Amino acid sequence: MVTYSPELTLSTSLLKSPLFQTVTEALGKVPIVRLNRIHPSCQHHHLYLKLESCNPGGSIKEKNAAYLVNEAEKQGLLQAGGTIVESSSGNFGIGLAIVGAIKGYRVMIVIDAKTPVTMRRMLTAYGAELVEVPLSAADAQGSMQVARMTKAQELAINIPGSWYPCQHKNPSNTDAHELWTAREIEAAFGGAPDAIVIGVSTAGQLGGISRYFKKYYPQTRIIGVDVAGSAIFGTPRHPYKMTGLGLSFVPPNFDPQVLDAAYSVDDGLAFSVCHALAKQEGMLLGASTGAIVAAALADVQRFTQPQTMLLLNPDRGDRYLETVYNADWLTAQNIHILPSSDLMTAISQLSPVSLDLVQSQVSC
Repeated sequence: MVTYSPELTLSTSLLKSPLFQTVTEALGKVPIVRLNRIHPSCQHHHLYLKLESCNPGGSIKEKNAAYLVNEAEKQGLLQAGGTIVESSSGNFGIGLAIVGAIKGYRVMIVIDAKTPVTMRRMLTAYGAELVEVPLSAADAQGSMQVARMTKAQELAINIPGSWYPCQHKNPSNTDAHELWTAREIEAAFGGAPDAIVIGVSTAGQLGGISRYFKKYYPQTRIIGVDVAGSAIFGTPRHPYKMTGLGLSFVPPNFDPQVLDAAYSVDDGLAFSVCHALAKQEGMLLGASTGAIVAAALADVQRFTQPQTMLLLNPDRGDRYLETVYNADWLTAQNIHILPSSDLMTAISQLSPVSLDLVQSQVSC
């Protein structure tokens, strides 16, 4: 016979599970979990991860996909029997493939050699067709993004009834996060945390969330995070292995004026934090989450008064089992997972990027 006690009973076990008609209705209904063991700062400050990895397809990009498809339908840009074409390293493509499966659209995703095998398999499992851009189309720093976008645009022009959302340049890419994600954060905290830490990427999440909080809670600090080697913050360009963060250009939706701090995190530190999150917090999360958590831990050490921070976790880690969590792949890339003591040192040495530099890059 099982004996229950308050310590053993899940706090959510008696909550009624809502009923949804489709998976897109379930988007955003995700837990927010405190970090406790990964760093000593977690004992003094309150750092919470919003686990967008718990969305039905495993990432926050499903929100953008559902919103943009609905808007395209309203505007007559996408009609029954149509084709969705997009350039994606994985998550947004998966989101579009999910929505396409529900609504009966053909989905074509332009990928490149950096797209992990797991992502490819997930895309095809949802019914997406993959179009790969050759490595010969890479720019001087090895980025394939412009080449992918060019190919997606070419496909959209030549395929009748097609629609290319172009997440990198679509001004509506921020709206889903102003409408949903920002208000989910507000509801969870009964107002606003002291800071929100967000990966920049296409600036959809950053743009929408910051727009809402700067309007209603201007005291909340917005902290942007990018991968070292990316062009967005104006730091030196160089190749990087991260997917989910980093661009070879500054996305139109990026407004540096909303940032109160900016951090550029290299692959080694980001991936090391991913491993620490799994082993010390029991959360297997995506590569960009490692960078976001590293930046949050570095930033919070600047404060003596306890801070409450919301960290946005974009995706889960199962799609990175062949890369970030694969010892052989890490060795081949000359990336070393830092032991705990070295990880603490690396986090303490992580400094913010000058906002003057970030703003001058955008104004160029």
